[in-house]
Amino acid sequence: MKKISKVFYVTVVLVVISVFLGAVFPAQFENITGHITSFVATSFGWYYTLLMTAMVGISIFLTFSSYGRIRLGKDHERPDFSTASWIAMLFSAGMGIGLVFYGAAEPLFHYISDAPTSKPGTNEAMKEGLSYTYFHWGLHVWAMYGIVALSLAYFQFRKEEPGLISSTLKPIFGDRMNGPFGILIDVLAVFATVFGVATSLGFGAVQINGGLAHLFGIEVGFEAQFFIILVVTILFLASAWSGLSKGIKYLSNLNMGLAILLLIAVLIIGPTLLILNMFTETFGLYMQNFLKMSFRTAPLPGDNRAWVDGWTIFYWAWWISWAPFVGMFIARISKGRTVREFFIGVLVVPTLFISVWYAVFGTTADHMQDGGVDLSKYATELVLFNMFDNMPMAIVLSIIAILLIASFFITSADSATFVLGIQSTNGSLTPPNSVKVIWGIAQSAVAVILLYVGGLTAIQNTIISAALPFSFVMILMIFALLKALRAEVKMMRRN
Repeated sequence: MKKISKVFYVTVVLVVISVFLGAVFPAQFENITGHITSFVATSFGWYYTLLMTAMVGISIFLTFSSYGRIRLGKDHERPDFSTASWIAMLFSAGMGIGLVFYGAAEPLFHYISDAPTSKPGTNEAMKEGLSYTYFHWGLHVWAMYGIVALSLAYFQFRKEEPGLISSTLKPIFGDRMNGPFGILIDVLAVFATVFGVATSLGFGAVQINGGLAHLFGIEVGFEAQFFIILVVTILFLASAWSGLSKGIKYLSNLNMGLAILLLIAVLIIGPTLLILNMFTETFGLYMQNFLKMSFRTAPLPGDNRAWVDGWTIFYWAWWISWAPFVGMFIARISKGRTVREFFIGVLVVPTLFISVWYAVFGTTADHMQDGGVDLSKYATELVLFNMFDNMPMAIVLSIIAILLIASFFITSADSATFVLGIQSTNGSLTPPNSVKVIWGIAQSAVAVILLYVGGLTAIQNTIISAALPFSFVMILMIFALLKALRAEVKMMRRN
């Protein structure tokens, strides 16, 4: 425990205070954080829009510029993981439970209730629902994750700096990052990670509970969700104890195997031809309208600004709040890859897979809705299972989905304990198992408490609000990275 830094103790205090407020004053806490989130979305929507779009442009520039041949590590070092395992690991940490939770529900909701610009229930709304879902889960998100991860990996493996967010700012601020300002930045990153993952664990427990209730009649409630979190906590702590190259790697490969199996099954059993046609057209719409969607702020009356705030700006803030965790994990598994190889893997593969995933599940749900099965009346976590009920092999599909959610659940928590261990032990790449266990129990305890008091929304609002200050840190990270890369290329040319 000698390795533990001040970041650990400061963050633990902040986590305890936040959970206490959420548990003792749930209604007031949710009301206050809701107002803050609404203010941020309304006042800084234009800022998030420009920032996320700039991330895409910078990522493409770095991929094809002379910086692309710089290796994330020493020149002789090669990747620690195979390309397949690397993609599986970054994908499992980056999206995980969300794909299963929202796979059928989100496109359906856009189609039936809340289309971006079209009249709900129309063909245009169905197409828009899919293309905007690709937009919210696709290239912008992964470009942002990629920038944060690249900055961390470059300074950690190329420049031998500690694996901390604060270390990436040294080209600008120098040794001042070793003081209170650096601690503040790292505390913000750890805080966002704890609550981001805890909220995700809460959603995962709710959906597993819903699936088990749907299949086996297990009562939906806190007791069942507590037991689910308890079992999963034991499993992911065992995985975390085994280390990065074993537990997380094997679980991530299992995730991808189950996800591909479920995807192919629904594609074959569902309306195959319609899915293929819808994917082709809606992905084309996503590409054609990419710039229009990227810069949409709906500034005038009648432009449906509420939709932009409630969806696009919400997602941009939500993903930014996840950036410290996902970025650090992707950085850790990307040692030895070139900048060009890194971005091609991080940008292209997840965006394509996620788009195919939503096309398959979203189109199937929309088609079923048109066929007279009202899926829109179910809670988000139950849409998928009720969709399966109206397909052949319903029980088999539901069991695979539950296993996939549980596997994603374990991998996300496992990855988070590893990242939290790094961030609270001065950037150690091999944090002590005792530290990982403490963080693992802590994030599960937070999830349990929030589920008990119904405080997931309040904490979700809290970390979305925390995304605003971290977004400024991201801008500094970009300038520091570009400054360091420019110096690196000049040195390479001289040599």
